[in-house]
Amino acid sequence: MSTSLRYVAFDQLHDNYGALSDATPGVDVIVMVESEAILRAADWHPERVYFYRSAARHFAQHLEARGFTVHFLRAASTVVGLREVKAMYPGVPLIAAEQSSFSQRERLAAVVDETRASDFFLTSKEEFATWAATQRSFVMEGFYRRQRVRLAALMEGDQPIGGAWNFDKENRLAPPKHYTWPEPLYFPLDDIDRGIAAELAYEPSGAWSTTRAGALAQLDYFLSHHFAVFGPYEDAMVSDSWSLHHSLLSPYLNIGLLHPREILDAALRRFDEGDIPIASAEGFVRQLIGWREYVNAMYWWLGPEYQERNALRASTPLLPLFDDASATSMACVSATISDIDARAWVHHIPRLMVLSNLALVAGVDPQEFLAWMRRRFIDAAEWVMVPNVIGMGVHADGGTMMTKPYAAGGAYIHRMGSYCKECPYNPKLRTGESACPFTTLYWDFLDRHRATFATNHRMAQQVHGLGRLADLPEVRQRAQVVLRGLAEGRI
Repeated sequence: MSTSLRYVAFDQLHDNYGALSDATPGVDVIVMVESEAILRAADWHPERVYFYRSAARHFAQHLEARGFTVHFLRAASTVVGLREVKAMYPGVPLIAAEQSSFSQRERLAAVVDETRASDFFLTSKEEFATWAATQRSFVMEGFYRRQRVRLAALMEGDQPIGGAWNFDKENRLAPPKHYTWPEPLYFPLDDIDRGIAAELAYEPSGAWSTTRAGALAQLDYFLSHHFAVFGPYEDAMVSDSWSLHHSLLSPYLNIGLLHPREILDAALRRFDEGDIPIASAEGFVRQLIGWREYVNAMYWWLGPEYQERNALRASTPLLPLFDDASATSMACVSATISDIDARAWVHHIPRLMVLSNLALVAGVDPQEFLAWMRRRFIDAAEWVMVPNVIGMGVHADGGTMMTKPYAAGGAYIHRMGSYCKECPYNPKLRTGESACPFTTLYWDFLDRHRATFATNHRMAQQVHGLGRLADLPEVRQRAQVVLRGLAEGRI
């Protein structure tokens, strides 16, 4: 007789955590559900759908090989599927780990008999609440330093290795000239992959493995070939490499194939070998135990209503270029959208300083932009995207997370990217037909929100700069031309 049913969500694919942490083969029964409601909820990127479905099928096969009875079924919704299996095992309790979103947690509450706290992160809600209760503002840097001490990551006693908590200045280099970026790993498809691809009538990119073995291979490849040089160019954007020296681990982390603890331990062991610069090690550890943990914790701390915020009252409909790379002549935007079309992924700087920056300065409706980001990225869990978009990307929370908006003109993209030489627009110009739309809209954005940011000490210099623009009336006029052109897909 079964002791319990264990529900495994498609983002909790790990033997040692969640509902499986103490499950016993031959005793406990596993339940996994492909929800038609979720599949129909949005026009998801096919690479994302393929990745989730194939990874789940592989994991179910793995659990069966371990001796578990696995009920893997397609149902109208997750709840319908769970009730169907529960009816097969009357009186047997259904155990689940806490779900990763407010909506899914609420849906499952009526059918799950025992919900366990999620252990797919290194920071519990209670741990974060202890820190947050002592803060006047939720600046990530303070949280990160606490994490470094708490997790003994890159520390010598109570002091950071290298004598500093961050090495941002060393890790923000422009892309080098005459540099050959190494090829990323690609993964051949197996029978399960091909079956899912055939169902979807879609040819996967091969950039993402759908097994734990492949995820571990990606981790090893990063630590062996990229870790040492990750830091300096982590903010660079180039047209001749989609992956640069990034780890490409976020999809595996966000579905549970890898756990942050094992990545952290592996990175620290590799650093201890002595040939990894502290700047690269710290930059990677910051992303793993700092930003990622902070974003998840803030998602839960801020509550379900947070995603509806629109402090800047942005109302421009989603621009055509977000769904059509040919709907813009801006090289940086077109290349970024093309990369997303190909693999459902670009790294954090194109997400922030190209996509989100454009949505911010063009006044795109934050909820429309959030929904687009959610459906287009392979690693776009709700807990990831809500704080990253609403808080950091488009400043729709009015400064709850970030002390200033991440608005920038074309100069930043020119400095940190290699796109401008292929672009018809000049990042140095803010007026005229050849002016970079980012530059024009950046100054127009500051002008439109001058009163809002006048008292923000981190924006004082930029707002003050408006007073030195003799051509501000022309900037306003050009901004209206740019906004119309973007809306019509011809800028």
